[in-house]
Amino acid sequence: MLYRLARIASASAVHVLWRAKVDGRDHVPDTGPAILASNHLSILDSFFLPAVLPRQVTFVAKSEYFSGSPVSRAIMRFNGNLPIDRDSAGAAQAMLDAAAGVLKGGDLFGIYPEGTRSADGRLYKGKIGVAWLALTTGAPVLPVAMIGTDRVLPPGRSVPRLTRITIKIGEPMTFAGDPASARDRRRVTDDVMAAIQRLSGQEYVPQYGKSTRSD
Repeated sequence: MLYRLARIASASAVHVLWRAKVDGRDHVPDTGPAILASNHLSILDSFFLPAVLPRQVTFVAKSEYFSGSPVSRAIMRFNGNLPIDRDSAGAAQAMLDAAAGVLKGGDLFGIYPEGTRSADGRLYKGKIGVAWLALTTGAPVLPVAMIGTDRVLPPGRSVPRLTRITIKIGEPMTFAGDPASARDRRRVTDDVMAAIQRLSGQEYVPQYGKSTRSD
């Protein structure tokens, strides 16, 4: 009940303050698991996307966000995100195992395949965790494009700007393959990134994005 009330309030804020346009919301299943694989332009992406959907979306976020700025703490509490220490040994697999648990429980899980926010607005090569999740759990992948969120709260700014954003959700993608196969994981990841690029219109860079301390 608390999450539903918070979501109603946040959805109203997103639509009124940022005039959010949402395309493809009907692609999100009413029940059952799904992976929402999104490009990543702003820390607020993890607030905007769940706010416009009728179901809760869980993200994994670095533990610093839970003790960071008031904005980041509020987002983490709102989403019920799972904290992960990115510097610990085995952090990547721990994140994937936690995500698989969310999906096996029939819920929605959000992931940024780039692994970090884009510093220049371009779309970077995806990491293979999204493929491992899809092939391990059998959950469909919904490509997502966040557009304009980088202008709301750019690095160094503490007060969000009131500028229009657009969220596009693509059709579900299902994959077959062996999660232990590097070739299958790369194939699936590249297919997901191509779908995100078609939705977002971003320039694609075939290399991994550089992480920053604020990611």
